[in-house]
Amino acid sequence: MKILVINAGSSSLKYQLIDMTDESVLAKGQCDRIGIAGGNFKHKVPGKEDYKVEVEMKNHEDAVKLVIDALTDKEHGVIASMSEIGAVGHRLVHGADKFSKSVIIDDDVIETVRECSVLSPLHNPANLTGVKACQAIMGDVPQVGVFDTGFHQTMPDYAYLYPIPYKYYEKYHIRRYGFHGTSHRYVSMRAAEMLGKKPEDIKIVTCHLGNGSSIAAVDGGKCLDTTMGMTPLEGLMMGTRSGNIDPAIITFLMEKENMSIADIDKMLNKESGILGISEKTSDNRDIEEGARNGDERCQLIESMLCHQITKFVGGYIAAMGGCDAVVFTGGIGENNPHYRKRVADKLGFMGVKIDEAKNEGAKRNGLEVDVSAEGTTAKILVIPTNEELMIAKDTYELVK
Repeated sequence: MKILVINAGSSSLKYQLIDMTDESVLAKGQCDRIGIAGGNFKHKVPGKEDYKVEVEMKNHEDAVKLVIDALTDKEHGVIASMSEIGAVGHRLVHGADKFSKSVIIDDDVIETVRECSVLSPLHNPANLTGVKACQAIMGDVPQVGVFDTGFHQTMPDYAYLYPIPYKYYEKYHIRRYGFHGTSHRYVSMRAAEMLGKKPEDIKIVTCHLGNGSSIAAVDGGKCLDTTMGMTPLEGLMMGTRSGNIDPAIITFLMEKENMSIADIDKMLNKESGILGISEKTSDNRDIEEGARNGDERCQLIESMLCHQITKFVGGYIAAMGGCDAVVFTGGIGENNPHYRKRVADKLGFMGVKIDEAKNEGAKRNGLEVDVSAEGTTAKILVIPTNEELMIAKDTYELVK
């Protein structure tokens, strides 16, 4: 069966077509600037020249039609007709506490995801636009929803509740939900396979580090705790997001700077994190280069990030009562050996040791690598994440 994986944003649509017989990617691409002037479409097929075109897309239906046309095109396509697509798997960001597993999408699911939009106003409506577009273009082809929040629904109440009046949890469902769940689930499963153990028999800390970052404690294959909260703003400092701060800072700035709720929201989500401290970039690659060249602000950001990662990893190891492996994934996690070494060195008192040569060799190679030194008590693993494959697997299992 061939599965089309869709990740729809407000003005973009990413896709992969995966053949589940061998889990190979037949084609992938992206539609950008949907509903905006200057739209463009990129389509890649292994072994063929990339296909790129500037094209106006009024809405996501236009984008999905463009994707289907590219996949079935005689020159740069990979299937004869749309009928070869067995199902579509959609990335859905926020399922609140309504969905602990992936589901086949029907009208009730759509309505529930729409209700969850109050918790994810930027992502859920855009995700549903992708679902609706595929339904309109592809008719009765089964659609499956895979939720970023689903993996974290195993958290116990003492981990997901906030210490504010309980009535707000009952009234508004204010609690920690967590995100990047598909990534944390994938790399924790792969870590178990690399260790030659069953997921239920090991304790793992998974670090998804990129422009958006989160860390999770995975005990026995289930999430015990995670750094992101009711929204993806909580936890580590990120590209433009603040992560954890003293809540009193908000009211202080509203008073001193005459900032509105919208101003605060923009500042915390779009103007903070790496961008806020550097005052010039949100890209960690720029920070790495600046730090090597002696830029003190870039060096400060590296120290802040490594300090925060170490605190969460160490805390989660303590919360689980031990650890078999610490996994690094995501753009920063996979490609920054410097951060991995600094974190591992801080955890040295626990018996964690890193092999510097293996660690350096794992930079930008896209491979799964055990970078632990001999005698370590907890393995240090670099595992490239594959959320699209995880979505495809769930979709396949539900519709096959």
